[in-house]
Amino acid sequence: MVMTVAELLAEPQLGLSLLAGAPGLGNRILWAHTSDLPRLWEWVTGGELMMTNGLSIPADAAGQVELAEELVKAGASALAVGEKMHAPQLLPEFLQACDRLPLPVINVPYPLPFIAIARSVAESSLLEESRRLRQTARIYDLLRLAGPSGDQWQGLVQAVAAELGSQLFVVDRRCLHPWHPGGAELPGELARQVGPLAAHTSTAGRKIQWRHLGERRVLLMDVPTHDGALLVVLPGSEPPPDAVVLLHAATVLGLELSRTVLAVENRRRLGAEFLQQAFEGRYGAAEVENRLQDLGLPAGEFHVASMSCAEPEQLAQIHLGLWRHGFPNACLQEFKTVHVLLPPAWSDNALRHAAGRDIRIGVSRPARAAGLQRALQESLWALGTAESIREPLVRYADGPSWLGLTSFEEGQALVQRLLGPVIDYERGRQPDLMTTLKTYLDRQRSWQKTAEALFTHRQTIIYRIRKIGELTGLDMAETSTLAQLWFALQIHEAMDPR
Repeated sequence: MVMTVAELLAEPQLGLSLLAGAPGLGNRILWAHTSDLPRLWEWVTGGELMMTNGLSIPADAAGQVELAEELVKAGASALAVGEKMHAPQLLPEFLQACDRLPLPVINVPYPLPFIAIARSVAESSLLEESRRLRQTARIYDLLRLAGPSGDQWQGLVQAVAAELGSQLFVVDRRCLHPWHPGGAELPGELARQVGPLAAHTSTAGRKIQWRHLGERRVLLMDVPTHDGALLVVLPGSEPPPDAVVLLHAATVLGLELSRTVLAVENRRRLGAEFLQQAFEGRYGAAEVENRLQDLGLPAGEFHVASMSCAEPEQLAQIHLGLWRHGFPNACLQEFKTVHVLLPPAWSDNALRHAAGRDIRIGVSRPARAAGLQRALQESLWALGTAESIREPLVRYADGPSWLGLTSFEEGQALVQRLLGPVIDYERGRQPDLMTTLKTYLDRQRSWQKTAEALFTHRQTIIYRIRKIGELTGLDMAETSTLAQLWFALQIHEAMDPR
């Protein structure tokens, strides 16, 4: 059996004595650990007897009280202090706090080595170690029994919870929503209490955090391999689950999440291949409907959403954010834009939350299979509007006019009138003229700066600008001409991100 603080004190060969914290004599000691580092509690995972020569103990009363409180919060069973070593005087405020918390404080007589205490604790823990190994084996076996189906997630969580005698929730640290769309939500009151704890605990820091919520303890720990995934453990009884077993439980849940995410990535790849060809017009309406049903999307009506962000890694994770928040979708990333097919029922706030911060979103009107390409144009137009007016989400036809235009048809007509001859001329060729025009306007119409940016000769730039004038019939020396071309370029780039 696991040794208690009272049983350790009763070991006659050790000669230990209690300085404070008598109400905690029943605390179980799972392990004995030595440290003289500052912030001693950061090395606690739960159930340890922390042994120190005193260098970890502050000299002031406030620091000593903080040490006691943080050790209890972290789950330490007791504190053992070496006699006649480096410990400052243990102040009355500290001893009173240890009685109140309670935190047993043990005096280690000089020159008793800490290893003698650690050996006594280890010998008493042999049976407990055997029990821990069997429990860990059963938890890993649950992963095998869960099978390959993605619908098994909550069943696995419940099975692990039953093995640990606790309630388990796997949530997104940032919003406390279930990490898996089939997961259980944190109860409202618990979410309110856990929210500040999750927000102020760095994922780069400790992996296990025992916290007190009133009279109840709660464990917050990271799920390996999934940044932002937080495991919340509510022990059903005392003592709480063993810290080592909890780490294995988190690993098992992380492995199942990884297996599920692999399936999601496979569906994303299939959806991207379908959208690429559908947007190019390679499928008829009937085939589009069949493929949508295969992807779990309603064939009758859907929306196209186009999204952009300055951070490419955020764009690469949008499909996972949508999946985790219950949005069935097909997703295609093209350069700095992601196109997503969404079911008809969704809200602006839910979509913005699922997509993530700093994402601009343009959404088409409701569309059917035959109108898929038009819906893409509408979503791109709405996205251009969102970026120009710095709004997080704009719905096509519901948003304000963009650059004085109210529809993508007007935008296309403008682009065709001003840039159509250049686009037609370059079809099948290297797009030197369009690239040069954009760079020229972005570099304040400087021949030299444009040449440097494109790694070419200044005379080449002059020739290309003159060629654009010949093709369009516009006077490239006129400010009004350049203003119109800049205007058309903005529309063209928004409507065709490639």
